[in-house]
Amino acid sequence: MNANIRGVMSNRLRTALVAGAVLSAGLLSGCWERPPIDTKQHGYRGTAMVMVANPRTEAALAAAPSSQVPDAQPKIPAAGTLAKATYKNVQVLGELDTNEFTRTMLAMTAWVAPTQGCNYCHAPGEDLSSDKLYTKVVARKMLQMTRKVNADWKTHVASTGVTCYTCHRGNPVPAYVWYHEAGQAEGKAHAGWRNGQNRPGATVGLASLPVDPFTPYLEQATAIRVEGTQALPVGNGMSIQHTEQTYALMTHMSKALGVNCTYCHNTQSFTDWTHSTPQRVTAWYGIRMARSLNVDYIGTLQTVFPAERLGPNGDVAKANCQTCHQGVYKPLGGAAMAKDYPALMGTPSAPDDAASAQDRLARVLFAVGKADLDAPAQDAIGAAAKSLQGDAALKVDLSGFADKTGSPDQNLELAKMRAFAVRDALKAAGVAEERINLRKPEFVIGGAEAESRRVDILAAH
Repeated sequence: MNANIRGVMSNRLRTALVAGAVLSAGLLSGCWERPPIDTKQHGYRGTAMVMVANPRTEAALAAAPSSQVPDAQPKIPAAGTLAKATYKNVQVLGELDTNEFTRTMLAMTAWVAPTQGCNYCHAPGEDLSSDKLYTKVVARKMLQMTRKVNADWKTHVASTGVTCYTCHRGNPVPAYVWYHEAGQAEGKAHAGWRNGQNRPGATVGLASLPVDPFTPYLEQATAIRVEGTQALPVGNGMSIQHTEQTYALMTHMSKALGVNCTYCHNTQSFTDWTHSTPQRVTAWYGIRMARSLNVDYIGTLQTVFPAERLGPNGDVAKANCQTCHQGVYKPLGGAAMAKDYPALMGTPSAPDDAASAQDRLARVLFAVGKADLDAPAQDAIGAAAKSLQGDAALKVDLSGFADKTGSPDQNLELAKMRAFAVRDALKAAGVAEERINLRKPEFVIGGAEAESRRVDILAAH
């Protein structure tokens, strides 16, 4: 090779190496944070399960106005009358004493609309019973949602609970909500469709991950997976796209809670539930709680909000992890505000077991980790089949239950397989499939006792 050519190539190589080094330094600088950096042992020793924190940024976050916890409204002596008897159109909290009802309303006003006051929900000149303002209709639904969280989602919020202030922090609209992405039109046979990624997104820490990790997981029930559980190509529905969406959600959760991956996971095996921390189970319930709130409560207000309050695709603002947590793994530092307002704690829904005991034709129990039908199980199914044969109009619901120990995902899948086994046994006994309805598997109230590993055969109504 000509010496001049070699010299030119050598110079270009040196230039490329220098440029690469500068670029690498620039990229890495985005991962660095100015000291001090502190680490706290969080998981099993020897597994690098530590929390990385910066006291300087933690102090700034704790001092922020949105992190301050307001004092509880002072108690008021009981009036001796019920709110529903004193006021008209009281659809929630009507069972409260009138003075306690007023105290709770004052607190909610201070939490959500301290500037606007009562007129944020009650139209001036209108009777207090009027639903003229959409904000009152929304507030009623959000109050029901708060009570639902505190009563039935203790698997995530524990006894601390939440109040309106947990999300609102003195703002009519919480600072952190999300809408469906406006998206990019996919032209026919056109290259360059981003599919919601390949551009830095604030929701995923400016990484080139899908910028909407919320729709698949916090509104829809997409499986959270980074790898297939079966060999290709048969039965493996997981793709690189699933991996990227999962990482996008995890990045959001890490940022929303101010934690790193080892808050929930053991780096020896991110997928292994047996080596994970208890916080992973709490997070598992949190994802499902957010999904339920977005679908069952917030989503039902779609037609209530005016157009200016909707997103670019016409959808209502929804909640994600940051809506409540706002940068800390315990919202408001774990302050237990809800205990000062018993009305917000709600009434737990009746366990399915208690509500349906009189309708139960049979209860089928299973061994730990098994979906096989033993002799007692076959006897129970035979008794149910006999009842069905004696009443041609009778149909049944099959409800599969699981306990909360180990992997929740695996337990729900096992509950489903047990229900399938009972269904197949009923069919084999001569029960027509159209008389059998499979209900969604769920967890029991309780621990790992034998009654938790069951399928109930219930008379359908």
